[in-house]
Amino acid sequence: MSATTTAADAKRVAVIGGGYVGLPTAAVLAHFGHRVVLAESEPNRYERLAAGDSPIVEHGLEELLREGLASGALRVTSSAVDAVADAQFVFLCVPTPQDDDGSADLSHVRAVAREIRTALCRGAIVVNKSTVPVGTSSLVEGITGRPDITVVSNPEFLREGSAVSDSLNPERIVVGADDPAAAQRVGELFARTGAPLIVTDTTTAETIKYASNAFLATKLSFINAIAALCEAVGADVRDLVLGLGYDKRIGFEYLRPGPGWGGSCLPKDTSALVHIAETAGYDFSLLRGAIAQNDEQLERVVAKITEAAGGSLDGVPVGVWGLTFKANTDDRRSSPAADIARRLVGAGAEVRAYDPTVEAGESTPDLKGVTTVADPYEAARGVRVVALLTEWDEFRWLEFAKVASLMDAPAVVDARNLLDPAALRRLGFAYSGIGRP
Repeated sequence: MSATTTAADAKRVAVIGGGYVGLPTAAVLAHFGHRVVLAESEPNRYERLAAGDSPIVEHGLEELLREGLASGALRVTSSAVDAVADAQFVFLCVPTPQDDDGSADLSHVRAVAREIRTALCRGAIVVNKSTVPVGTSSLVEGITGRPDITVVSNPEFLREGSAVSDSLNPERIVVGADDPAAAQRVGELFARTGAPLIVTDTTTAETIKYASNAFLATKLSFINAIAALCEAVGADVRDLVLGLGYDKRIGFEYLRPGPGWGGSCLPKDTSALVHIAETAGYDFSLLRGAIAQNDEQLERVVAKITEAAGGSLDGVPVGVWGLTFKANTDDRRSSPAADIARRLVGAGAEVRAYDPTVEAGESTPDLKGVTTVADPYEAARGVRVVALLTEWDEFRWLEFAKVASLMDAPAVVDARNLLDPAALRRLGFAYSGIGRP
């Protein structure tokens, strides 16, 4: 692939969906010099995007959005039909939430394919960017019913919190297509990244995304299980990770013990892959075990908090630091932090929670029974134990002497191993981490 995008190389691109996948994709492709139209049908999100206001928390994304709008390389519309009017490439970046049986819900994909099928330009390439199960490319081909249209798979590998960096510097570009020439054309859209281009068939490309997330989830479940073993035998998981991570076959990534894995991808993608395997007649017991271990980890953290509170949570005030599934994002979908907060409420605790992306007093179904407050000190006021559940860096630098003075009893359950146990214990805290003595 070429290293630069000239005016002659610039392509006309439509991106359908302005969420965690679509917005970074559109903003980065515009930054690369392509002419991009982003379609977002939800009225509030559309208005914010059109005004250059990113509806999601993602470092550097709002700057790229405004850059594209100011240069004219990026336009926002509320109509998918309008977006595809003269597009050579059409990226489908719509939600694929988990269905009741664990499979991916493709209703949004079907709806958009039906909506745009007659409006697509002759010879356009439709790109499945959303995480979709095996056979979705054929499904979209069938819905469009256009022999002049090519449908390819180009899975995304973005990490929330670093989606812009991952888009500008991807480790690989995967394109699955029955037509290698179409795959090459899609790969050329990302030429400026210099990333390796992997061209394969659509079935393999669709499976690569699920396999990647399933491996990462399994690795996280493994290190959380090892952390539990460390607690049982008196080992220190921090030093254990050093001993593992320097082995190049293993590496350090995704070897950080925590309260469990969550977010918009790992839970639904692992469940979807189990469902795909079952449909194909394969019992993916290894992955089912990783999923079961993750639920055990959530309960293990709740048990730690219960023990720190004196053995019962009934009527006990508990502080929570962090509600998003990870730091540097506002995403609470399948967040282990929010899940644990709800479990604490279910056990009778009076939960006061702070997260930098959550407004004080915010009331949403995922935070039912949780009182949200304006700062971490207010979350600690009068509580018996504080649980650090999301690794926001600001929690590392709090005035812990002040925290101790506000609490009914100074106890911390550090589910992210973010804090210094020795320093806290010197201040009189009872400290409990994950896999740490």
